[in-house]
Amino acid sequence: MAGRKERARMVAAGDDHRVTPAELFFDLVFVYAITQVTALMAADPTPIRVVGAMVVLALLWWCWCCFAWLGNVVRADSGALFAVLVTVMAVVLIVSFAVPEVFADAPGGVSAPLLFVLCYGAVRVLHLVSYWLSSPGDAALRATLRRTALLSVAPPLVLLLIGSAYTGKVQLLLWLGAVAIDYGGIYLTGGSGWRVNSPGHFSERHGLIVIIALGESIVAMGVGVSGFPLTVPVLGGAAAGLLLSAGLWALYFRRLGEAAEHRLGSLDGDERTRFGRDVYTFLHLPLVAGVVLCALGMKKVLQQVADTGHYGLSEPLHGVVAWSLTGGVGVFLLGGAAIVRRTTGRRPTVLVVGGVCALASGALVGLVPALVALVVLAAGLLLLVRLHDGGHARLDGS
Repeated sequence: MAGRKERARMVAAGDDHRVTPAELFFDLVFVYAITQVTALMAADPTPIRVVGAMVVLALLWWCWCCFAWLGNVVRADSGALFAVLVTVMAVVLIVSFAVPEVFADAPGGVSAPLLFVLCYGAVRVLHLVSYWLSSPGDAALRATLRRTALLSVAPPLVLLLIGSAYTGKVQLLLWLGAVAIDYGGIYLTGGSGWRVNSPGHFSERHGLIVIIALGESIVAMGVGVSGFPLTVPVLGGAAAGLLLSAGLWALYFRRLGEAAEHRLGSLDGDERTRFGRDVYTFLHLPLVAGVVLCALGMKKVLQQVADTGHYGLSEPLHGVVAWSLTGGVGVFLLGGAAIVRRTTGRRPTVLVVGGVCALASGALVGLVPALVALVVLAAGLLLLVRLHDGGHARLDGS
């Protein structure tokens, strides 16, 4: 009896805590969820649909972040929390099934928008209840949880529920408002009560979600060429896409992630919590969103190169897809610039200039063959990474 109770209780994580296999298992369902966001945009690549997909991504990101924070103070492989994680996985899997229909519900079956909102609400409630049970003697945490429920959970859920009864721009505006209130509510609750026990674990968790997003970009290329014969242009496009993903990986893991983890470890108390909230919870979202947007462009490039029956090699990308290829990289770079600024206080000129140029070059993508645009973008990103590394070397005196 005592052994069963020991396995069932929540076990506090120490300051040397690292990512557990249970958390890696938990992340698997978010691999599929992020893939579904790309599919949501690819099915109807319009500006409104892209904004809607980013709203869905922001809600999914919140689901993941909730348990990244909880897993930093309570071991995810303890019996009680692991049971919660598996439950959340089941709920998020249902959410993922609903993603392609959240803005265009197919006839028959349950309402996809309503199902999405109810499942999202269930995840947020499970998170609050689990946190409440994890630290029964922590008055500051419980006060923060009450504020979070009142400011960042209940009002957004009401807007999401109302929005699920509408379609088109009304639904999108209501859901945008819900996301704004949700994120603003978390910011207003402040850093008191929340804890970052292990900087190494916290940094590693967020690095893994960046890896998941980059992996999805590679999967998107594979989906783009599925069912088509392998040709030299297809292989060249795949190589360019992989180099593009490698450039984003190098920028994050060689510079952004290391500096942020070091800074997080040098802080303590509420100052560490606020830094974790700003750099990881808020500013890592643009990184993931940028990769997802870029994945849409990469998928369409490979699809056009492979589908020679409908496209020629000289065919450019069009519309929002053309912008997403370079715009996704731009969002990633500007998010990285904000991380550098918050982490070191320096002005990340190379990243800002690169991000602005990438955002502005979307119009040029529609003027050149899709494959050429992908190759040039990959080469430009690798050059920027090199320039950024050189700037760090001069600052470090190395």
